[in-house]
Amino acid sequence: MSVRSGARGYILRAACVVAGGALLLTGCTKNTESTTPAVAKVQVSKVDALAAQVPEKVKQAGKLVVGVNIPYSPNEFRDPSSGKIVGFDVDLMDAVATTLGLKADYQQADFEKIIPSIQAGTYDLGMSSFTDNADREKSVDFVDYFSAGSQWAQQKGASIDPNNACGKKVAVERTTVQQTDELPAKSKACTDAGKAKIDIVAFDDQAAAANALVLGQVDAFSADSPVTAYAVKQNEGKIETDGQIFASAPYGWPVAKGSPLGPVLQAAVQHLMDSGDYRKISQNWGVEQGAITKSVINGAKG
Repeated sequence: MSVRSGARGYILRAACVVAGGALLLTGCTKNTESTTPAVAKVQVSKVDALAAQVPEKVKQAGKLVVGVNIPYSPNEFRDPSSGKIVGFDVDLMDAVATTLGLKADYQQADFEKIIPSIQAGTYDLGMSSFTDNADREKSVDFVDYFSAGSQWAQQKGASIDPNNACGKKVAVERTTVQQTDELPAKSKACTDAGKAKIDIVAFDDQAAAANALVLGQVDAFSADSPVTAYAVKQNEGKIETDGQIFASAPYGWPVAKGSPLGPVLQAAVQHLMDSGDYRKISQNWGVEQGAITKSVINGAKG
């Protein structure tokens, strides 16, 4: 399993595994999903002033070589019909590349190998829902483009309090921070207060966790905010977000430490934010709650 620290909350992200049986198209999806929702591309144009700032090596190649680990819907996953890597991150990176007069060349890799490959010069950058944190900033620079945290979902019309779910069944994806940190702490608060513990129901992938909620097998689930938003979008009318996003941290694109590419990517995504195209892309994938209005380099909290 690949492990990611971060927001996916400050999260441990497990690679999705088929748990068996037919799963609804929700949350963390498989490469082999039979159905992927059609999402229209937001059309953007090259900005000559920004393209002129692209480092010469990248400009000569005509492309950004991007290390990516999949699947992690809705940010990056494979469309089974076309075989292409798609998602919110992909549409945003494609728009950034176009703005700079480039193409994005996605190279699939193990998550833990992406940053070392950037340091070695194999990839120009990484794009895999990386959380920008202080520890990672020692190795690479991050161009921040999104804010993600944890968020709960419940059945439509239910009334589950994420801060007082004593005695409730709550689904999580196995090995995530929601299973290892968040829910155990909340359950302990319940028992310390003399209340029933939270029944933490762990699944091998987020699709199964969301499916359990749709079927009423659990009372709620907790996941990274873009994953929850996507699950709700895919199961409209059946489940809904529950409470506010919490424990937020920035997602960023890692680039080599001190690389001149970092400021160029920052300027390009800021241009998309200012033009409204970034917002449209986030809305297309149902993750606009995590949209930000200002990109920074190395904006880790704490």
